[in-house]
Amino acid sequence: MANRPTCKTKDGRKERKRKIYHAAFRFGLRSKRRKIQPVKMVKAVVGEESQLKLIEDRLSQSGLPVQLGLVVGKLSSPLDRGFVFDLVPTPPNDAGEAACSLLESVKDDKEKGTKSRSQAAEVSSLFIDDDWVAEHARQVARMLVGGVGVVGIYIWVSSDAFKNSTIMLYQLLQTIKGVAEATPVLETDREERLLIHICYSPMRWTCRNCTWTSNITSSSLRPCDFKMGRVLTSLQTFKCTYNFNLSLPICHESASNVQTLRDVLRQGISHHAKELKDAKAIIDGNLVVGDEPCTLDGVHEVELLLPFMKDSNAEACSRKDALGVLVFNGSVCSFAYLNSKEPISQAVSDIKMDIIMSLQSRLDIICDEAYGDVGPKDDASPEASDGISTNKPVSQLVLHFLRKECSLSFPRRVFVPWLAGTYICDYLQPSETLEVLKDHCVELMSMEGPTDASTILKPEIEAPSLVTKSFWDVAAPFYSASSFPFGDDMEEGSRTEPTKSDSVSIMGAVLFILLSMLLGYVIYALRGSG
Repeated sequence: MANRPTCKTKDGRKERKRKIYHAAFRFGLRSKRRKIQPVKMVKAVVGEESQLKLIEDRLSQSGLPVQLGLVVGKLSSPLDRGFVFDLVPTPPNDAGEAACSLLESVKDDKEKGTKSRSQAAEVSSLFIDDDWVAEHARQVARMLVGGVGVVGIYIWVSSDAFKNSTIMLYQLLQTIKGVAEATPVLETDREERLLIHICYSPMRWTCRNCTWTSNITSSSLRPCDFKMGRVLTSLQTFKCTYNFNLSLPICHESASNVQTLRDVLRQGISHHAKELKDAKAIIDGNLVVGDEPCTLDGVHEVELLLPFMKDSNAEACSRKDALGVLVFNGSVCSFAYLNSKEPISQAVSDIKMDIIMSLQSRLDIICDEAYGDVGPKDDASPEASDGISTNKPVSQLVLHFLRKECSLSFPRRVFVPWLAGTYICDYLQPSETLEVLKDHCVELMSMEGPTDASTILKPEIEAPSLVTKSFWDVAAPFYSASSFPFGDDMEEGSRTEPTKSDSVSIMGAVLFILLSMLLGYVIYALRGSG
């Protein structure tokens, strides 16, 4: 695409500011006039020496000319530093082909008479399956806990092939962008990822920052300091068991607004994330009020205190366009890891984000795997049952058409030992065994699966629940819903046609109120006459 001509102004700075303003407006980055802050990039990266040395030895002995994978670690905004915990190679795709391969070099000798340098230079061609690497990043991100994420990619290739090929550099930048887009976070994401190049002959590690949201050019990469040290042993561990209870309304639909089970849940989780952001935290019995670092060892217990809010169940039922209510509650166990120099408030943010990402991950797993499941069956034909198809996945059911309860089991979160006493997680359906967990560890994380079941943590149990009955429960019994812990049921009740017994109950309640008022009036009149 041709570059747009720039307008000449007396003040070049004003013109540049105006162009930045219009660019921000075009991409929806601003709701009111404000300055766009420059991206703050990490200045140094520290890798876990014990783990990276093992990876270096493994690569040296593999004899592979090239390998590409994910960088797992953390980019710390308060410290302006990056931490690398592990490098995870991307496995072969479903066809057995490597995600990255170095093709044979070719020489351009079509015009031998000229002095052009490009005609005798070798051009290395690198093939990267961007979609497969991004999908690997998405699934690995599900297995990570708070404070740990996919922060970039690494490549094992010779120094000559890396430096002499602009095509290779462009492909790596595109891969980084795909990985970043596949692993978004809820808060303002750092517009930054890492590219680690491991060079053989001689063996050397180099690290570069990549601002992936900018235009992909060579200037998107900036070198940063890289060294190895002790990273994992300096991490602080935080644990939180969070109980939630969400009542989500099922509303009338228009032609442009069709609500499926997935849509209602995703919108409800997104809304709850905003509420959770304002929650106060208590760590080891003390209210978090400052940004002091945590110096004590051991596992720190975190409790989140949500602001006082309205009864979500009554609020959902009181909507004029409500047909029913989807009750979504249970318990989430969350872990987060914090560097010893980071403020304790960062641990609270990581815990909150891990809770929301865990809920979204479970919903994504349901949506990925539900195409083999079907919704509630009806004896009548699809047309007679308001368009419910018996072959439709549960997550795709249109709630507006339901006339029956829809039950759906969510996966349970379990935690697996990882590196230096840390844990990663996985999600198991009620019908899945630990063999599935072992396969995920081998295929996705390139690690040995747990052999001892006692080392796997299964902390998610049924959460305590408080059942209250409002006026809507008595006077308008249009829905039936019950709570579930993860591993049990999630139920949705849609409005049903009022039956004869319902009408009798309502009329009885009305007559009772009228008789009570009449009796009170009679007693009052008798006392007045006496």
